[in-house]
Amino acid sequence: MTEGLWARYGSLGLLRLLGDVLHTRLFHRGARIVRRPAYIRGARHIRLGSGFTSGVGLRIDAFPVDPGTVIDIGTGVQVNDYVHIAAIDRVTIGDGTLIASKVFISDHNHGDYQGRDPQSAPDIPPALRPLVARPVHIGRNVWIGEHVCIMPGVTIGDGAVIGAGAIVTKDIPANAIAVGTPAQVVRQFDPATSGWPRPLLPEPGTPGTVAAHA
Repeated sequence: MTEGLWARYGSLGLLRLLGDVLHTRLFHRGARIVRRPAYIRGARHIRLGSGFTSGVGLRIDAFPVDPGTVIDIGTGVQVNDYVHIAAIDRVTIGDGTLIASKVFISDHNHGDYQGRDPQSAPDIPPALRPLVARPVHIGRNVWIGEHVCIMPGVTIGDGAVIGAGAIVTKDIPANAIAVGTPAQVVRQFDPATSGWPRPLLPEPGTPGTVAAHA
């Protein structure tokens, strides 16, 4: 086993890996490995489930408005390099979820853009606009591709797949594949056939018609 690790990582990489494992055991008990550098602020408001694995450059910011856990990550979750998760209200990630590199997940914005708010006007510096939060929930066994952004208020159902580069602004149902900016469902798992057919679309010319993806 040691020979296999050496072949995979090389001598310097293996030493770095052993250092990361030791650091994880000391500071992130229950996690499998948190590779350094990792930037974790508000650790007492974060729960990392058993078997958690991260790549390098992980950034987690937890600054709750009210005391308690605001970032809750389930069992066996894997995140790759340079993932950024930020929460002031609630972000939950279900068991077995896999997150690719450079993914951004946040439950809050600088400013309120859903209605009238003079404190969110363009002449107010963004850093001085009020923080407005809506919880984010990511289900079990979700696969999130590279460079995805998941915005406040979104729920992603169990077993969903989010394609690389998508910006998720609305809920994605369970067992669906969503792609694009903003993300749209293009396929839905059918348990009867164990396949991923395209969802039914409205008849051409009817309100809400969406062009099928190739």
